[in-house]
Amino acid sequence: MRTLVLRLDNLGDVLLAGPAVRAVAAGSSGVTMLCGPQGATAARLLPGVDEVLVWEAPWVGYNPPKLCPDEVHELLRVLTARQFDRALVLTSYHQSPLPAALLLRLAGVRRIAADSEDYPGSLLDLRHRRAPGRHEAQAALDLAVADGFALPRGDDGRLKILTPPSARPLTGPGPYVVVHPGASVPARAPSLGRMASVVRALTAAGHRVVVTGGPGETALTEAVADGCALDLGGRTGLAELAGVLADAGAVVVGNTGPAHLAAAVGSPVVSLFSPVVPVERWRPYGVRHVILGQQSAACAGTRARRCPVPGHPCLDSITSQEVVRAVDELVAPPALTANRPTAREVTA
Repeated sequence: MRTLVLRLDNLGDVLLAGPAVRAVAAGSSGVTMLCGPQGATAARLLPGVDEVLVWEAPWVGYNPPKLCPDEVHELLRVLTARQFDRALVLTSYHQSPLPAALLLRLAGVRRIAADSEDYPGSLLDLRHRRAPGRHEAQAALDLAVADGFALPRGDDGRLKILTPPSARPLTGPGPYVVVHPGASVPARAPSLGRMASVVRALTAAGHRVVVTGGPGETALTEAVADGCALDLGGRTGLAELAGVLADAGAVVVGNTGPAHLAAAVGSPVVSLFSPVVPVERWRPYGVRHVILGQQSAACAGTRARRCPVPGHPCLDSITSQEVVRAVDELVAPPALTANRPTAREVTA
């Protein structure tokens, strides 16, 4: 049985699909993922994925392309040629799976399953309803289970990726804490000045700090590192970044893709979480973590890309010492944290 799994948005969303993908792989002879350009690299890191197809859907993303009939026809040709038996359309709680389901019907996919609040007509064979407030990773796995798949024995359902390369050539020897200051959505990252002060405070507290960022964030990482941290901005692809995060004692990051990458390699996360999206659906999954930020701020639930409140209070109200305390809590030896909760929320 050949199965197609769709997750058409960002890399973090694709990483959160990992447990569902592994369940599908356990019950399929082959698994293909159809992803957008932002998520394809993450899909190639997921265990259980045999093939990755890339297509930029006109109903997904912050700057979606215009509908191009020729590209749609080519996608239909590629999907039809593979003769998929089943497909799971994975979406976030606020997205509709029906445009994708229509294309899959045209491509001859025999069975299509998705979460859908909208009436799907004949587009879905399984119209599943997600449980209220369900974490995105759990919701995707719930859909796979409802469609007859199950995780293999011994799989704990956490996020996972293929083993990343060693970070030692980049980071050098010795323990360190990662600070990842950027985010694809500006509202989900603290200001440059706030993150620079966090790096200085962590350094003063005795931590060696490594600052990470993508190729377009080199000016940001240089300013945040400010000469007192190792600046790896622009020096890592996704797999190399995963290696850096895997060896970190803790990762300080906003609610963005690298937070989920850190969870996928098992690293504790200090999540500087902007409440523009619900924390219960998007918090770091399956790892020890601390949530910092005003979850009741005026921007809560707005899905705003840029903070609509002057001063960005949901994140810039977080003090450097709060971050230092959270890092110290997460990097402490397990014997010292055995009686502590695995996660806590700090709100001002």
